[in-house]
Amino acid sequence: MNVFKLNSQKINKPASSKNWFNQLKNENPKFTSLNFNFLVRLIIIWLVLMLGATGLLWRLYQLQIKQGDELTKKAKQQQTYNFRPYIPRRSIVDSRGNVIALDKVVYEIYIHPNQFVKTKEEVAQMLSDILKDRDKNEILKLLNSRNSGILLGKNITEDQGNKIKELSLNGFDFNRRYARFYPQGELLADIMGYVDTEHSGQAGIEYSQEKLLERDVSSLPMKSMLTVQKDGQGAIIPGSLPDGIVKLDDLQLKLTLDLRLQRAVREALKNQLKKFNGKRGTVIVMDVHNGAIIALACEPTYNPNKYSLYDFSLYKNWSVTDTYEPGSTFKPLNVAIALDEGVITPDSLVLDAPSINIDGWPIANASKTGKGWVSITKALEVSSNTGMIYIMKKINRAKYYERLQELGLNKLMGVDLPFEATGYLKPKEIFTARDIEPAVSAFGQGLSLTPLKLVQLHAALANGGKLVTPHVVEGLVNAEGELKSVPKLPSKQIFSESSARSVVKMMDSVVANGTGEAAQIDGYHIGGKTGTSQKDDGKGRYLVNAKFTSFVAILPTNDPQYVVFAVVDEPQGGNTFGSTVAAPVVKEVMNSIIRIKGIPPAYPIGLKKDKNK
Repeated sequence: MNVFKLNSQKINKPASSKNWFNQLKNENPKFTSLNFNFLVRLIIIWLVLMLGATGLLWRLYQLQIKQGDELTKKAKQQQTYNFRPYIPRRSIVDSRGNVIALDKVVYEIYIHPNQFVKTKEEVAQMLSDILKDRDKNEILKLLNSRNSGILLGKNITEDQGNKIKELSLNGFDFNRRYARFYPQGELLADIMGYVDTEHSGQAGIEYSQEKLLERDVSSLPMKSMLTVQKDGQGAIIPGSLPDGIVKLDDLQLKLTLDLRLQRAVREALKNQLKKFNGKRGTVIVMDVHNGAIIALACEPTYNPNKYSLYDFSLYKNWSVTDTYEPGSTFKPLNVAIALDEGVITPDSLVLDAPSINIDGWPIANASKTGKGWVSITKALEVSSNTGMIYIMKKINRAKYYERLQELGLNKLMGVDLPFEATGYLKPKEIFTARDIEPAVSAFGQGLSLTPLKLVQLHAALANGGKLVTPHVVEGLVNAEGELKSVPKLPSKQIFSESSARSVVKMMDSVVANGTGEAAQIDGYHIGGKTGTSQKDDGKGRYLVNAKFTSFVAILPTNDPQYVVFAVVDEPQGGNTFGSTVAAPVVKEVMNSIIRIKGIPPAYPIGLKKDKNK
């Protein structure tokens, strides 16, 4: 039966559906097979759709019902952002309220020449008129270097940035931010340190006093963390910033430093280093009663505003981080120990021999001469090595070692400057095994300490025997100059008051009659001690042509107020001693202290001081 006939039957011979289907089945067997396959496909598609719908419903149930709370929490986390905004660090001021470090607004400016409407020459001229330290040709060369993304500067001042903005030039991007600024440049670098591009302190008190320099954010709505909303691109929605974000405390970090004296100290040190072509040097001025450091300078130094231009080795304050063998400046401390132990009295005589042999080691005076039996004062005046050995041999080795430990030579002082180093004292079993160890310690060799530690120990002599803690931080002050936070600093007695006063009187005679004469100041009683010590090569041997020259002074001895110390590392020349290199620096600094602090003379100026008093 052909198709035409089938269709004719469908049209012309209507019948019941059952009969019609049977008729089709009988007359065309292929029809039933085709229809069955079609139904199977239809059922399969329906099942797939039903399974998909069931899976979708199950997934919706999982997301909406079972995981609803968890996903809501995650959504909030993605739509909000907790952050600690950069809050300007507290300013730092000196003892007289002069600002020596502060945060200021600067601009980081990028230029895109491909968006310029004006010519590059015109833009370069406009910029050079504002950036006085930038030449037009220099800027033009910069503009020709690339078509987009040219960094004009990271620390364009706020005033300069605003003026460039007012030009309304196309192709400029302005990023306004805070940067740390040090108005005094290199003057205080050794103490201040610096802050890097991430606003993190990396040296000096910017590093060690990070917590004090961070402002109090307790007045902010969310303490130090703020919650804001972000848009689809992750940008913060301004309207979500909380009120009161700029309500900060007005406290400043006040230091014990005096800018006037600091300038005098650095200038004196710099000139002397240049004169003797010294490798490096440091000068420290400290109040003997409370340990306040009123001036401290190391040379060479760096400018913390441009720290990246300097060698990183200059970032450390070597008066705190490096140790050296103090030499003869340690002798007054040994005398104080001997007086305390009762093995000598201020009137005792000691043997100043030209040389002496200890455990097979020959030890001589620097002068290669000796004056025989002399007073302890005279032994200090001429800086006798053999005389000091004679004194310290009277003390039991173990007891001497114990007293050296009480000085804290191998312990931290607790100074508020970072990276403090401890001194070195040989192990007790080595120190007490032979006479040679106490013998070399008697004149300040074989042990080491930092320059600041030596200042601390001499301050103890000056103040009656009390070991105070050196420090540069006075505390936090408000806008009215009232101290709101003062650090608590420990102190302890290490010498008897009578021993300390006896030694100070002897040091007065060293300046009046001995090796410290270069530090004499008309009208003033000054105590001091020279030091010229060998340098260790780090391998247990001494360098032949390298030494430390130093001088420590107490001003004034009739009413001690300050210890002044200078040390110059590896001065060059034929006449390089503590008396010729370091003492003149100390004298210049003491003259500045007298002028700045208004210290009155002890006797009429112009009247020669009685050397016997």
